Order: sequence, then C-alpha cells, then structure tokens
Amino acid sequence: MKSKIADTLKNYGIILAFVIICVGIAVMSPVFLTKNNIINVIRQTSIYGIMAVGMTFVILTGGIDLSAGSILALAGAICAGLLKGGSPIFVAIVAALGIGIACGLVNGLFITKAKIPPFVVTLGMTNIARGLTLIYTKGYPISGFSPEFRAIGGGYILGIPIPIIIFLGIVLIAYVVLSQTKLGRYTYAIGGNEETVKLSGVNSSFYKTLVYVISGVACAISALILTARLNSAEPIAGTGYETDVIAAVCIGGASMNGGRGSVWGSLLGALLIGVLNNGMNLLGVSPYFQQVVKGLIIICAVWLDKMKSAKD
Repeated sequence: MKSKIADTLKNYGIILAFVIICVGIAVMSPVFLTKNNIINVIRQTSIYGIMAVGMTFVILTGGIDLSAGSILALAGAICAGLLKGGSPIFVAIVAALGIGIACGLVNGLFITKAKIPPFVVTLGMTNIARGLTLIYTKGYPISGFSPEFRAIGGGYILGIPIPIIIFLGIVLIAYVVLSQTKLGRYTYAIGGNEETVKLSGVNSSFYKTLVYVISGVACAISALILTARLNSAEPIAGTGYETDVIAAVCIGGASMNGGRGSVWGSLLGALLIGVLNNGMNLLGVSPYFQQVVKGLIIICAVWLDKMKSAKD
C-alpha cells in the first residue's frame, strides 16, 4: 500500500499539487476561476514558460542558464530600437532571435571549449547582456510600436491569445525534438553520462553548445512577446525571471544532475508557478514574501529530486 502511494506521488505529484493549489486559491478568491483570469494566467505563464522549455534542454544536460532574464532584456531592447528606427517588423524579429542565438552560442562555447562551469559562464553573461542593454537603451525604456507588432503579445487567433498559441506550439516542437530526434537522445544521454557519450564517438560539445543556443532563442521569443504586450522594452525587463524558469523546470521533475525530465513536466511546472504568482497577487501577498515562497519551492523541488535519486 505504501509503495503504491509512493509511486502515485512520484508519477502524479505535480498534478496533485497543481489541483490542490488551484482549489485552495479558488476557495480564498472567487475571482481566480473566472474566464478572464484563467486566460490571463496562461498568457502571463507563456512568457517564462517558453523560457522554461529552453531551460529544460540545458538542465537535461546537467547545466544551468542564469542569463535567461538578461538575454530577454537585450533581445527585447534591440528589437524595440530597430522598430523605433523604422526597420521592418521582420528585420527586428530576426535581430532579436540573432541576439538569442549569439548569447547562447557564447555561453555554450565557453562551457564546452574553455571548460568553465555553466554557473560561472552564464552568471558572467547575465552581467554582460544586462550591461549591453543599459548601454543600448541609456537606461530608458523604448516604447511605442505599430499595432501589427503589438499583436504578437496582445492579439488573438480564433479567440485564443497569440502568446498562448506560440507557447503551446513551442512545447509541441520541443516534445518532438526530445522524443524523436538525435538531438533529443543525445541531450538525455549527455546528462546521464557524458563520458559514455564521448566514448561512443558523439561530439558532445556540439550538442551541449546547441542546447544553450536553444535556450537563448527561447529567451528571444519571450522577449518579443513581452515587448509587444507591454508596448515597451524596459532595460530591467526579465530581472528575476530565471527564478521562475528554473523553478518551473525543477517542479516539473527535471533532475539538476541531468538526464531526467520532460517538456510536459516543465509545462506543468510553469503553469503551477503562474497559478501561484496569480493567486498570491489576488490574495494581496507581499511581492517580497512571494520571492521567499519561490525560493523555498526551488529548494524543496531539488531536495525531492535527491530523495528520488537515492531511492532509485
């Protein structure tokens, strides 16, 4: 009996936690289950949910990307600057994605070629990207874009917000990549035992670099959505986002040691974080206390992962 309960909690714990939290918030705040609020929660979740998808690839290899929020800010600022300068929307979007690729590539190359720990490299990139953002914007927001661009963050297709469509589309693409492609197999294998992967003749450095590029691109996509939704690119945009992103992936069941996790788990983790954020705001919980809660969630998620690994 105890083993069945343990297996149930292990396999469906996040779903149970999600349901319990939703019921608890709904009881305390009738506004929570209204249609507008639910759509708003998912739309807000899509921004760091997309980043969580990219982070899933990184964490599956046993790495981490602390620069996610700063890359988002830089990509958004470059896109906004080009739009204000009269560049076509397509050019601005490509430039933002290029920033994500470039930052991810630099992270990956320093980690794989210079053999610097991911924590150190991405921490350095956090300061570099944020500093470049402040230099480019001179510390001021860039705002006022065309309705066509703003539709990316605030438009609808068949009554569904475009950010939600983009989010779910990226989740599906990531699922296919991780489950059906060589990149997916090697991503899991590198996190499980990189030395074995190397001995089998696979260029693990290439695939490790690629996952950081994927994370960078995910941050750039989120930057486009956030900039379009706010109609502004803030130089401090994305500050602290890495906390929500890493928490979502950890809550979703990914192991910080690599080799275990899924994009569906990260999706659920992102939704749980989104519900918590929304619920605490509705209940008037202090933003400072919210940071404490999310920090505790990350610690507990990693602790539970350690316990699972010990049992396995």
